[in-house]
Amino acid sequence: MAFAEHEVYVQRDAMTVYSFLLDVLNIPSWQPNIRSTSLNSGVAGRPGARYQVTMVGPRGRPVAGDFEITEARPGAEIQFQVVAGPSLPHGGFYLSTEGSGTRVRFALETPLKGLRSFTRPAVQRRLQQAVAHLERLPEVMEGRPTAD
Repeated sequence: MAFAEHEVYVQRDAMTVYSFLLDVLNIPSWQPNIRSTSLNSGVAGRPGARYQVTMVGPRGRPVAGDFEITEARPGAEIQFQVVAGPSLPHGGFYLSTEGSGTRVRFALETPLKGLRSFTRPAVQRRLQQAVAHLERLPEVMEGRPTAD
């Protein structure tokens, strides 16, 4: 099993952060390796919704990174399973109110069985790079006007 997580603090309330993360069109604004996103099937933001994602792969080539929402608890968590791509991690965003803002934890894990266990260091690095992009979230969200 390869696992990585990262936390940030966003000076916005939990429902605002939750709604932002749940809107698939916002993903490229804070994850620079994502080229495009779109709803493929299901109801947007609900468990069972599948999203088509194109990521920047090796040598700049496009790679699928499609995912499905598996759990969505408003203001608290969003879990997903990658269903297409070079690896198929399960992940989630876990939110908690802290003062006037929100603590956001982004975690990813990928099972590595059989011969894939030899790729653990490379997979671990990719997961750590992916969750580290969360550092951009406060800058992106706090730069937007609030809806009050």
